[in-house]
Amino acid sequence: MKPFEEVVEAHGQVVLRVCRALLGPADADDAWSETFLAAMRAYPELKPDSNVRGWLVTIAYRKALDALRKRKRIPIPTGERIEVVGADERPTRLDDDLGDALAALPPKQQAAVVHHYLGGLPYADVGAELGISADAARRNAADGIAALRHTFAKGARR
Repeated sequence: MKPFEEVVEAHGQVVLRVCRALLGPADADDAWSETFLAAMRAYPELKPDSNVRGWLVTIAYRKALDALRKRKRIPIPTGERIEVVGADERPTRLDDDLGDALAALPPKQQAAVVHHYLGGLPYADVGAELGISADAARRNAADGIAALRHTFAKGARR
């Protein structure tokens, strides 16, 4: 097996893309870290012929969902939201809009879009992860992308 540092280097951007799409830039770094901490603990037991990218995307997806659930339980403070932005980072409404649009998708469509389009997994792997056929995974991903296009097209007309 490859050293874990090489796994992080090879798949870190994909994991971050999944986390950002679901959580936005503010919480994505934490989910990314939690993903690789969990992966590092389980990596020694991973089968040598495993799809490491798929495994990491699945962990990232689940960590992001956990963060979303946790976010719902935290009380929302009143008043203005203060956004702190690093020197090389600008807040974009697109990140928030994409996260909101993804959250509005049915669960299987959301998972198919995240795993295939953001995680780069083939439909066979997406289907295996979701417990459906590759064709059903393709259909869910296509329906999810169509819904996202409709959402963003509708928002552009406002």
